[in-house]
Amino acid sequence: MPAVNLPLIRGWVVVIVASTLATFLLDAVGLPSPVLFGTLLGGIAYALTMATPLAIPARAFNVGQALVGVTIGAMVNLPALDRLGTEWPSVLAVTLGTVAISVLAGRMLAFRRDVTATTGAFALIAGGASGITALARELGADEQVVTIVQYLRVLLVLLAMPLVTTVVFHPPTGRGVVEAGDPTWLPADVLYTVAAVVLGLVAARYARIPAGSLLGPLLVAVGLSVSGVLGTVTVPSLLANAGYALIGVQVGLRFTRASLRSVVRLLPWAVVLILVVIAACAAMGVFLSSVTGIDGLSAYLATTPGGVYAVLAMAADSGADVTYVLAVQVIRVFVMLLAAPLLARLLRPRSDGAPAG
Repeated sequence: MPAVNLPLIRGWVVVIVASTLATFLLDAVGLPSPVLFGTLLGGIAYALTMATPLAIPARAFNVGQALVGVTIGAMVNLPALDRLGTEWPSVLAVTLGTVAISVLAGRMLAFRRDVTATTGAFALIAGGASGITALARELGADEQVVTIVQYLRVLLVLLAMPLVTTVVFHPPTGRGVVEAGDPTWLPADVLYTVAAVVLGLVAARYARIPAGSLLGPLLVAVGLSVSGVLGTVTVPSLLANAGYALIGVQVGLRFTRASLRSVVRLLPWAVVLILVVIAACAAMGVFLSSVTGIDGLSAYLATTPGGVYAVLAMAADSGADVTYVLAVQVIRVFVMLLAAPLLARLLRPRSDGAPAG
């Protein structure tokens, strides 16, 4: 009978307790993705205070990436694609504009010697924070810097959005609501999630898809969602949160005191660049409204660089064009994630010799 590894068990108990407390606190104050960021903080707290090293098994981490991919893929549905068919020029313009703004800001973040070009680009990609975090290490970026800056971006976006919406657009409120998902484990939802995870991971393994643990399940999830073969489906919240937790804990456990000091030194410059990205995307929204006739509030919300669920709630409550906002936001996230491996390949030769952040 194998001996019980008490230090290992105690370590995981500490991680679970710290992650649970952090998640509840973040959820209580209304921060986005509290499970991912709460488990990240739990992992960091353990890594910085305990001597026994811990790590998520590679297969479990791959499953976490797959669950995040399926959660994102489930957002792509027929109404969003139908709207894309009629508004594709503006959606393409917003997507390409956001990519250009993100890459430029990322290059400016990489002015610091301890940040590679790949890390800078991924840290400031506007959209798909959970997916980008899941891909960062696999594609050669510093996942610790990417995670912190990505969720700082989401936080600043969410703080700016209600202020801009109220001060600039003065919309009426209470016009609509965003329906919450069914909290029960519906058979179709479970089947959808399991099928997308399994088929996506198998396809990624044999087709050698770059960053396949996330992108393979994501692509399968989109196919199943759009086909309607299982009806209207979503990922059960417990499974989606399990994916976020696996990614958050693994990233947090890889922190060291030296890497944390590096990230803290980076934050003032990162905040400045995030604010520039928010302003540039808002300007793109003004241009979009002027050339397409889409109302200013819908254009602003469609081009907001992150916080898709909060954006949709704001759009519904203020009477904006929810379908258009959803189409632009979701397609942009989808394109960002698919483009991430190519972006990493283009940037990596320039940054191989640079130290990680």
